[in-house]
Amino acid sequence: MKIAVASDHRGVRVKEQILAQLAQLGHETLDYGPEGNDSVDYPDFAKAVAKDVSKGVIERGILICGTGLGMCVAANKFPGVRAVNCHDDFTAEMSRRHNNANVMCLSADLLGDRLLNRIVESWMAAEFEGGRHARRLEKIAEIEAECCHETSDE
Repeated sequence: MKIAVASDHRGVRVKEQILAQLAQLGHETLDYGPEGNDSVDYPDFAKAVAKDVSKGVIERGILICGTGLGMCVAANKFPGVRAVNCHDDFTAEMSRRHNNANVMCLSADLLGDRLLNRIVESWMAAEFEGGRHARRLEKIAEIEAECCHETSDE
């Protein structure tokens, strides 16, 4: 699977850890930055990953910042992006099974290395269940289309 990983300056170490883990799991990884620990603005990196997920250039993305919350807010601005903030392996698994999440946002400050590894492994392994969950995602897509249409008409 083709997956992009990006962070802000606080998440660079975690980003490197996740890139290595994904490669070890056999995935094609793309590093969307940043390269160093100099202060950066997280929306720039969320935009790069979410835009490519939205366009289908990549299948999934992982974003890391201090809490994961800002990245999640920014990523969800793109059509078709279902970004989630996961804090344990259960939320990671369920975000895939029930929500077909295609972007996972993580905290660099609040999660330990072993937990991060379990979260990534769970999220990558879980498959979307479809069924009633697909019906609900279709409704979310309709809401998204309505909102985008209303905005463009103004």
